[in-house]
Amino acid sequence: MNLPFILDVALGLIFIYLIFSLLASEIQELIATILQWRAQHLRKSIEILLAGDALDSEDSKVIQLANKIYTNPLVKGINQEAKGFLPTLPRKATWLISAMFNSLRKPTSRLKKETIFGDNKHSAPSYIPAETFATTLVDTLQLTMVVQKLTEIRLEKFKDEKLAEVKNILLSLEEKVENNEVSNEIIKDIVDTFEQLNSEYNQIVADYKNSKTDVQISLNRMGDSFDKYIDHFQYHVENNQEFLEKTWRNLKFFRKGIFDNIEQTIAVNGLKPNIHEIVQSIQQGSAVYAEMKAALQDQDSETYQKIQELIDSLPAPVVTSIATMAKRVQMTANTAEEGIQIFRREIEKSFDSSMERAGGVYKRNAKGVAILIGVTLAVSANADTFHMISRLSKDTILRAAIINKVVQVSSENPNQSGLVNIDTNRILEDITLPIGWNNNNLQEQLGANQSLGTIGKIYRILAMITGWLITGLAIAMGASFWFDILSKVMNVRNVGKQVKGVKD
Repeated sequence: MNLPFILDVALGLIFIYLIFSLLASEIQELIATILQWRAQHLRKSIEILLAGDALDSEDSKVIQLANKIYTNPLVKGINQEAKGFLPTLPRKATWLISAMFNSLRKPTSRLKKETIFGDNKHSAPSYIPAETFATTLVDTLQLTMVVQKLTEIRLEKFKDEKLAEVKNILLSLEEKVENNEVSNEIIKDIVDTFEQLNSEYNQIVADYKNSKTDVQISLNRMGDSFDKYIDHFQYHVENNQEFLEKTWRNLKFFRKGIFDNIEQTIAVNGLKPNIHEIVQSIQQGSAVYAEMKAALQDQDSETYQKIQELIDSLPAPVVTSIATMAKRVQMTANTAEEGIQIFRREIEKSFDSSMERAGGVYKRNAKGVAILIGVTLAVSANADTFHMISRLSKDTILRAAIINKVVQVSSENPNQSGLVNIDTNRILEDITLPIGWNNNNLQEQLGANQSLGTIGKIYRILAMITGWLITGLAIAMGASFWFDILSKVMNVRNVGKQVKGVKD
């Protein structure tokens, strides 16, 4: 037994493994497409990411949050589906098969009317980009709306507090009124201009609530209105009302402390909430949540109900995760907008990391399915590795035919990208491989032409079963693996021929 002979037998066996691996990969891809394994695995992975672990992934809140993500237009747009009766007919057939298969699985806590993809959906994307998921989750959490409402509450509170402080300054004139040191006309004018200031401040807050201005512009407008109020007050001081000068100076001092440094005023009064405060607003028990609840419950019941519904719908692990993430983000973010952007990127990183782990799980599961398919193919085709080696080593014509086909396939497909071009059906038609449940194969495998005792027959059967298992495991290695091995063995064989030719 020389090396060329061994290489030819090895090439024949590897080639058979390659053919069966190609068939197995086609079968596995077909099953994965019909049952939507990738889409289902992605959905389950997202639920686990939201829940924090697999045990809590069947919680109704987790499922409902995942449903909201999947109904977002950004995610729905990824799942392209055919339109019309005839184009959708094949897809509906696969939905039916998938639904029948899913009905056989162990029931979970998922809502009875829920499909695996939620909201009675029969299909979903098998891949979601990290940036799409992050944007969708931020939209679902309605953080932008929370920022707006929290700022509105604090701006309203700021307005009321500052007007109250101005009113307290004006109360110093009460003694002058009682002593008749101030005319009723002056007092009436001061009261009227204060009411006008109050009205202007209310309008400024209303404009912000209607998204006509931002916080910076709102405070600048408040400062301008207060400047006009002080200028009007100064008119009375200049008209021989010296006793008003103290009040006027107090108003100017008040104005300087508030409006000379707008950025400082915004920061001190929390008029631009940071990302940590934003997340705290949807975290029950936090100070910011209590602040929003107290304000909205009295002022805006519809908004309160909307935010309360959002809070009640969020799973506890999600709130905990985003709160932890927000603390990290707050260290590098200067504004709420910047915080949300960094927060979104943190979600992307978390999603990528989770999908990387999920990809590993999917590959392990796919390998298990590949082994089952491989063993099934080996048994159904009676592809016994030991028998194939025996036939290849004994049958010169068979070995030569397979080697010729190997050379042809290798020359036509020099790299792995050509695997899709290999016509397995044609190869099986052109060559009679040492497989199948025909009498000749069975007689050789079971030793029907030999005088075997009971132990010998049992040994033959066990060898046959072992041969199937080896073939099944070999098929599960994949077509790419065997194509690579085939190319390397062919290179060794060709080098051997060249060396032999030089010696001759």
